[in-house]
This record gives sequence, C-alpha cells and structure tokens, in this order.
Amino acid sequence: MSSSKSLATQRFDRLDALRGAAIVWMAGFHFCFDLRFFKLIQADFYRDPFWTGQRTAIVSLFLLCAGLGQAVAQAQGLGWPRFWRRWAQVAACALLVSAGSAVMFPDSWISFGVLHGLAMMLLLLRWAGPRLGQSAVVLLGAGVIALPQLWQHAFFDGRWTNWLGLATAKPITEDYVPLLPWMGVMLWGFALGRWLLASRPGWLQGAVIAPLKPLALLGRWSLSFYMLHQPVLIGLLSVWTATMAR
Repeated sequence: MSSSKSLATQRFDRLDALRGAAIVWMAGFHFCFDLRFFKLIQADFYRDPFWTGQRTAIVSLFLLCAGLGQAVAQAQGLGWPRFWRRWAQVAACALLVSAGSAVMFPDSWISFGVLHGLAMMLLLLRWAGPRLGQSAVVLLGAGVIALPQLWQHAFFDGRWTNWLGLATAKPITEDYVPLLPWMGVMLWGFALGRWLLASRPGWLQGAVIAPLKPLALLGRWSLSFYMLHQPVLIGLLSVWTATMAR
C-alpha cells in the first residue's frame, strides 16, 4: 500500500484524543455554568478571570484542533463532497443552538457562537489553506489575531455585523466567537498541522495509551456530544432541583 493511500485511510487517534479532552473540559465548564443557572452555586462566568480564562482556553483548543484537522484533511486529499456534508452538519447545529438559546435566554441568545464561527472559518480555510504557503498562514494568523486589538468601530456593534469581531464592546450573548481574532487560532492550528505532518508525523498519527482511548472515541463524535450534552445536563439538573423542592 502506498504512503498516500495509508495516510488517506488512517485515523489520527492522538488528534481525536486531544479533541476529546477539549470536549470533556467544555462539558465540565458547562456543568458549572448550569449549576450557577439553577442557583446551586455562585459564580460570575462573565467577569471572573477564573471562568473567562477557561472559556478562552477551551475555545482556543477547539479551534486549534479544527485547524489541525483541516491540515490532515488536505494531506489526505479529502474532496469537497465530504467537506460539504460535514459543513452542513455544523451549520445546521449552529442554527439549532441559536433557536434553543433564544428559548432559554431571550435577551442574550446566541447569534454567532462557536459553531457559527466554526462554520464560517471552515469555509474560508478550506478555500484559502491550499493556496497559502506555511509562512503566509502563520503571518496571516498573527494579523487576524492582532487586528481587533488595534482597531474597532461602532458599525460592528450590531448583531448583523458583530460576527466579524471588530465591535467596540462584547455583545450581550451567551456565546460569542467572532471571525476575528479566532480565525487566527484556526490558521495557526492549520500551520501546526502541516508542520507536524511533514516533520513530526508520529505526534499526530501514533496510537494512544489505553486510558486515553475513550477520549479518542469521544473526539470522533465531538459534534454529536456538543449538541447533546447540554440538554442532558439541564434535564438532569431540572429533575434534581424539582425533586429537592418537594
């Protein structure tokens, strides 16, 4: 079997495990958020650096994994039909998140959260990635991260424009992952993935130890887990609080 064919059919367990670790971290964070929502704990998820810092780290890890995944997809030669099927799943789930959040948080519903941002970033990276050299990807990522720190404008403060990431203030919403600066993180993940595949392929392709295999399995079903974990957690906590109130 040729190396190109083996790469095209290979499962990257270590990348899946890294994505799975991000999922577990996210679920723990959301569980704590739900405990606060049901008034079972007191915590400020909007201003306390302990929580805001975790959110930044979790989103960064997710988008880094997405960039790594796109580097692998490019190396495997995966075609547009498969990309469009996966992209449609992400976009549909983003719409469901908006609808669900509008029911639970009508004053701060999610118009451009992590799945909305991911859908747009995947489109841009799928088109631009193969056309950019490694240095260009790294420099573009740095520019994308730096731009919103250097310039903002009130035009981008509304819901129809804040998705770009140049708003003068963070909008009132339960999740906000605009194109800038987060596209830069995905670009760096893409650059890192290309470098690893060329120079350190074992870091991505190697097998994981037995205790980490559940994380690798979870990482392969990350979108399904993302969509299901909050309804399950909220449902369980609703039953728990209703039982305790009796």
